[in-house]
Amino acid sequence: MQEQSYAKHAKFVPMFHFVLGPILLVTLIGSFVNLWQSLGDHELLYNASLIAAMSVALFLLFVSTRSFAMGVQDRAIRAEENLRHFALTGKRLDPRLTIKQIVGLRFASDAEFVELARKAAEGGMSQDAIKKAVTNWRADHDRV
Repeated sequence: MQEQSYAKHAKFVPMFHFVLGPILLVTLIGSFVNLWQSLGDHELLYNASLIAAMSVALFLLFVSTRSFAMGVQDRAIRAEENLRHFALTGKRLDPRLTIKQIVGLRFASDAEFVELARKAAEGGMSQDAIKKAVTNWRADHDRV
């Protein structure tokens, strides 16, 4: 596995992000061009409308599947980091921490995790600020 750091921790699935996404975008644009061109011809308008509607539905499905997966992963990360904090301190994570902050904290080593979680809760640090504050990066190769 490639070593992770703040600069190199984003993960992409090439087939999803770089093939399917652009294909769907081109299809969506093409379907609306087709719909626009068929506005004067009622025989073609029905088919063009169906193609445009299906393209919109596919694009929304593409976006939704990504957001659903991220939501599930966020819930898993919250549970994992809560357990990790409990194992280190005997206490659950501060309830003031947002899910974005907890997602950022997952990269902190055990040595800095507890203190960084406290600072994040008290100071309202952003996810990006938390990641930048991590000195000993703990890789997460499972998140997609």
